[in-house]
Amino acid sequence: MHRSRVTQFEHPENMFQGLDSFCGSVFWNDSLLDRPDPDLPVCLEQTVLVWIPLGFLWLSAPWHLATLFKRKSPKSRLSKIYIFKQVLAGLLLLTAVSGLTVTLVDRKNSAVFYTNPTLFAISWILVMLCQEGVRRREKAVDSGSLFFFWLLLVVCEIFPFQTLLREALNQGEIVDLPRFCLFYIGFGLELTALVTSAIADASPEIKEKAKKNPKVGASFLSRITFSWLNSLIITGYKRPLVSEDLWELDLKEDVHHIRQDFDKVMKEEFRKARVRLQKQQSGKMSKRRPHLHQTSLVKGISQDALVMEEIEEMKGQRQKRNQKGRGEVPYPHSWLFPTIVKTFKWVLLKSAIFKLLQALLAFVSPQLLKVMIHFIQDRTIHEWKGYMCAVLFLLVTSLQSLFEQQYTKYCFLMGRKVQAIIVATVYKKALTMSNNALKDSTVGQTVTLMSADAQRIREALVFIHLCWLCPLQIALSTVFLWLELGPSVLAGLFVMVLLVPINGLLATRSRGFQVKNMGHKDKRMKLMNEILNGIKILKLYTWEPSFEVQVESIREQELKVMRKSSYLSSVSTLTFTCAPALVSVLTFAVFVSVSSENVLDPQKAFTSISLFNILRFPMGMLPQIISALVQMVVSIKRLEKFQGGEDLDPLAVEHDSSLSTSVSVQNGTFAWDSDNKPVLKNISLDINPGRLVAVVGAVGSGKSSLISALLGEMNKLIGHISVKGSLAYVPQQAWIQNATLKDNILFGSELDEKKYQQVLDACALRPDLDQLPGGDQTEIGEKGINLSGGQKQRVSLARAAYSSADTYLLDDPLSAVDSHVGKHLFERVIGPNGLLKDKTRVLVTHGVNFLPYVDEIVVLVDGIVSEVGSYNSLRASGGAFSEFLETYAKEENKKSDAEEDPAETDPVEQSQNTQDEATASVTVTKETSSCHSQGHSNNSSSVAVKKSSSTNNKKQSENGKQLIQEERLQSGDVKFSVYLQYLRAMGWLYSTGVFVFYFLQSVAFIGSNLWLSEWTGDAVKYYNTTYPVAIRDMRVGIFGGLGVTQGVLVFLGALLLVEGAVSASRTLHTDLLSSILQLPMHFFDTTPSGRVINRFAKRFYVATSRQLRRLDSVSLSPIYSHFGETLAGLPVIRAYGHQERFIKQNETIIDNNMKSFYMLIFSNKWVNIRLEMLGNLVVFFAALFAVVARDHLDGSVVGLSITYALNVTHTLIVLVRTTSQLETNIVAMERISEYIEIEKEAPWITDHRPPDDWPSEGKLRFEDYKVRYRPELDLVLNGITCDIDSSEKIGIVGRTGAGKSSLTNCLFRIIEAAEGRILIDGVDIAKLGLHDLRSRLTIIPQDPVLFSGTLRLNLDPFERFSDADIWRVLELSHLKDFVSGLAAGLQHEVSEGGENLSVGQRQLLCLARALLRKSRILILDEATAAVDLETDNLIQTTIRKEFSHCTVLTIAHRLNTILDSSRVMVLDAGRIVEFDSPSALLEKQGYFYALVRDAGLTGVDDTKLEELLEAL
Repeated sequence: MHRSRVTQFEHPENMFQGLDSFCGSVFWNDSLLDRPDPDLPVCLEQTVLVWIPLGFLWLSAPWHLATLFKRKSPKSRLSKIYIFKQVLAGLLLLTAVSGLTVTLVDRKNSAVFYTNPTLFAISWILVMLCQEGVRRREKAVDSGSLFFFWLLLVVCEIFPFQTLLREALNQGEIVDLPRFCLFYIGFGLELTALVTSAIADASPEIKEKAKKNPKVGASFLSRITFSWLNSLIITGYKRPLVSEDLWELDLKEDVHHIRQDFDKVMKEEFRKARVRLQKQQSGKMSKRRPHLHQTSLVKGISQDALVMEEIEEMKGQRQKRNQKGRGEVPYPHSWLFPTIVKTFKWVLLKSAIFKLLQALLAFVSPQLLKVMIHFIQDRTIHEWKGYMCAVLFLLVTSLQSLFEQQYTKYCFLMGRKVQAIIVATVYKKALTMSNNALKDSTVGQTVTLMSADAQRIREALVFIHLCWLCPLQIALSTVFLWLELGPSVLAGLFVMVLLVPINGLLATRSRGFQVKNMGHKDKRMKLMNEILNGIKILKLYTWEPSFEVQVESIREQELKVMRKSSYLSSVSTLTFTCAPALVSVLTFAVFVSVSSENVLDPQKAFTSISLFNILRFPMGMLPQIISALVQMVVSIKRLEKFQGGEDLDPLAVEHDSSLSTSVSVQNGTFAWDSDNKPVLKNISLDINPGRLVAVVGAVGSGKSSLISALLGEMNKLIGHISVKGSLAYVPQQAWIQNATLKDNILFGSELDEKKYQQVLDACALRPDLDQLPGGDQTEIGEKGINLSGGQKQRVSLARAAYSSADTYLLDDPLSAVDSHVGKHLFERVIGPNGLLKDKTRVLVTHGVNFLPYVDEIVVLVDGIVSEVGSYNSLRASGGAFSEFLETYAKEENKKSDAEEDPAETDPVEQSQNTQDEATASVTVTKETSSCHSQGHSNNSSSVAVKKSSSTNNKKQSENGKQLIQEERLQSGDVKFSVYLQYLRAMGWLYSTGVFVFYFLQSVAFIGSNLWLSEWTGDAVKYYNTTYPVAIRDMRVGIFGGLGVTQGVLVFLGALLLVEGAVSASRTLHTDLLSSILQLPMHFFDTTPSGRVINRFAKRFYVATSRQLRRLDSVSLSPIYSHFGETLAGLPVIRAYGHQERFIKQNETIIDNNMKSFYMLIFSNKWVNIRLEMLGNLVVFFAALFAVVARDHLDGSVVGLSITYALNVTHTLIVLVRTTSQLETNIVAMERISEYIEIEKEAPWITDHRPPDDWPSEGKLRFEDYKVRYRPELDLVLNGITCDIDSSEKIGIVGRTGAGKSSLTNCLFRIIEAAEGRILIDGVDIAKLGLHDLRSRLTIIPQDPVLFSGTLRLNLDPFERFSDADIWRVLELSHLKDFVSGLAAGLQHEVSEGGENLSVGQRQLLCLARALLRKSRILILDEATAAVDLETDNLIQTTIRKEFSHCTVLTIAHRLNTILDSSRVMVLDAGRIVEFDSPSALLEKQGYFYALVRDAGLTGVDDTKLEELLEAL
């Protein structure tokens, strides 16, 4: 139909008159829309539809133009796409100029024909400049704003497109041919520009980066639809994903980059919080002894008095704090949340905008539904309005989907980044915390901070915007409902207001439960960590049941609190379900009751129902938000308390390169805990550069504490420490990383090949490299598990020697090696002619053999420096050192060569030194060879070799394999048996009940909607008649009843689900714990403890996709493993100053985990956007079919169908997501099941029980006994055959790795026999249960492992003995005075790992354990290897006296301890090579003779051997 053009007219509205004049035609005409084929006025098309896209362009242009004015804006090459885009813009510029030319030629045109071409010409120039700005912007591949401009332009020009075409067709000719042609040419160019704007224009550099991360090179459309993830989705569909399939993180997404921004803000916020705290404490601070410093100076109070006064004051403060409760100790607070907000303010702003737009659009759909129902009911409305309404449904819901997915993407990514930052920040803090603070924050508690607390903050941040959005949605819903139903909505509003205090009460109670639960979890994780670290001791002592009961007891408390918290959650679910139903019932009931004229028609009912559905979300989320915020507040407080913990004093040790002395301590008093009594008192010590200083003293005298004080690890109460230059530290118990042997030695330093080779030779590591499968590229397992004690110590010493430090602090590094190897290390590394001869060395040692060769000796007695001087001067003084030598070194005192100066050693001694070096080399070779055959050590199938850059090691590296096996990654569908296993754990009654109740709830929900549809039909049935009251009441009653029924059914289902989940949690945790405790030792040797801890720390409800969830879970374990490894080596890391390197390493591990988690988020968005678009199409087609079939439908049916269609999107997403989550979450069950199903060790108890008094005699018999650690490994004991009589004292000797410890492992069946058998009192031990066997044997192990808890618990965890028995064994083990001196006595708390006791005291406690058990067979597994001579003597004396009637097997480290044995068994390569009395073996001059000679017990003179024989 031709549309007339009006040139002169009078418009009734002044506002349009100017536009009419401007266009030369009418701006608005209602009649054009009130017809079957609607159209828009030409003036509107020439003005508004032109100004909208151009206005958008002009508003967004400054963002692009700003890039052009940057001085250093990068310029990429001119790509073909860029040139094509500019050509298109240039051609459009030509069309605009041409249009203006046509107008100028034809001077009769209106102003719009001059204005529009000019605007377009300027705009096309602006587009060209914007496109150049995009090209120059770093990492930009396209522009979203330009894409929207082209899209708006094309959409707006569709109307003039059809107008011009319609006019030409109606008139049969083209009236204005030039403009007609220019318009369609321009439209084609604009359409082409729209297509090209959707194509990414990536530079070669970006294309290269896109290979590692396709998101970098993704176009705008690809980014908003997540289509750049297609290749990963396709790969995952074709085969299970592996870690190599994951893409690299973008630079701005890695932890290091995020943490830098976070740290800047945190520093300022923490400073403000500290200032606030100081102001709060200022009143208290002003009262704290203002006179002290004045009076001490004026009156000349001595330093000792001052120190004691300060110490007593600190004790008083500590007691007051304990009385108030540890939770009230002040710390800077209220700084973490502001830090998070300020760091991510732009992310929060963008996500808030997206969420606001999505929320506002949500209210458009009910209005469109109202229009659609009206359209169906009123047949006079033109059909095109129905189609437009359907299109608007599609447009609005699609925009909602896009905004929602962008909002959730930003929030999820922000939450994950915050979690990663918290983990990195906790790790960084742990590196700087004082030992005092670390006692309050155990490994288990810190792991909980990194896992549970960080995750709770992440989860709360995901929903942070709902705090303001939910009230806004409730308010808008109320307004729209008021417009529909009037004041009746106040009844529903009353219900909502009533629920606010209920939800508040639930949140308050939930917070209390949350605090309790986190405390229980901390205890459980701490205990689990200790169990895994001391698992071998638990097995040897059969203490697994005791610790299992302890863990289960804590778990039961945890579950009890969890159940109460879940009950509260069930009540919240009840309110969530019932509230919308109650609100709608009350509102409708009041509406139809207040007036007989109020009839519930389809428009009001279904528009209201749509609004109630919108209202359901904020009302349902409010309890969850409150709960999440409560949990976040609790977690933030815990993290703030941890971060506010005391750091090591950086000024405790002054590092000054200009000092004349290397080490200087002036009047130093030190304590491990600032609130306890000092361990070191009045220490004054000066050590000159290049000196070798030995530190000696009895057990507990403070030798190791002195080293720790020099490292700054102790609390300096008073005094001054200065150290010149850098430090290197070798701890008493070697700390080895899970890295290659080479990396352990280099320890982050650059490789100097020549120096590296010198260190290997000096530390006797060359034979190890020859034997290891990968040479120095061999992977060392967690805690150095595949190295012997001596090897670990030599690697630790090599690390120090390579570091080129100025001062070396050596805490008894020679105690863990055999005497001849120790002599080699002293001569080649530590001694006067060693590798470190020009360096300052402080050596703590128990070996008196080395003392004549040191420059100076420091003698410690009870934490005080008793004497300082040379060896000769101290011997002559007759003081403490002289007594020390008289008691423990009589043989050494007799040696004439001991008094000689090392420089004057004669050729005979030099020859002997050479022989010692050769002997050390042979020993190391045997040690290495034998060690490789052990299962918990390494061999060709259990040693990992990392990639080597060295060509020399390449061949060796190819043969090496991993010791620490890669964590097993399942693939494909989760087995149905895993689902059944979880359902069984829940209980079939609970599982069935949950299904039935939720099914019935769905039936009630559908029934209520169908009933409402029937109810609205009454508006037609009773039109213009009085609505019967009985019918009204029936409708209201049944509708309300169905609503309440839904709530009750969901509540009952939730209760059953809670009980079932708690039951499953209890069952699975019990099964997992029981399984872990019954696994064989080789599992723990090849599995990092962090991996096991990850199973116990696992939460079962995480929204991810199945395989990516597996990858995420697998990549999470190394975070905990690395953290545990770092804490174990904290003093070493600090001593070398490598904190930053370890922080970077931790960030790399977190980044690996973030890669999988990012893919989880994006894969969820990829699925969601497609499901939502599918749901939007369902809504569109539901509306479309309603329009098509409007003559056959009534309003109630259309209202019901579109209401359901609007919910289909949500239902579809929930269905697919729930299915995905079910598989995803069951992965946790799968991983637990994996550990539950691992092959266990033999049963603890069998039907074959030994007699109660077994073994009554203690006879042992080995019959051709052979053993290997695993079936594929070589034999470590090869045909052991011998008889040991009752009460015999057997010494077992041999080179390191000869099979000595394997023999004890066999007795306890830590490893099982390959062939042969062991008989104890005629009973085959292979037929007994493990606990029946192990509980009848007693062992004092080499490593004294203690557990956190009381001293009594560490001696008698089952509480089988009385206090009198405990005190008796403490007296026999020489610990009675020490324990009775403790304030708590037997209830004295042992810190984690026994760190608050010396190594000697720990070993004496192990002796007390043995005395308490006192079985007929005692095994000493190098029990005195790491203690000084005094402790060794105490242990040996007690054993000889108290175990005189027992059979004693002693694996000897110091040969003098077994010289009084009945017989000596000499092992070599797993065979008995000699077995006789010591005197007979010395006369034979075989293996044992060589060992005694090498040990230097009798010097080098054969005459001494004869004297020894006579003595024996």
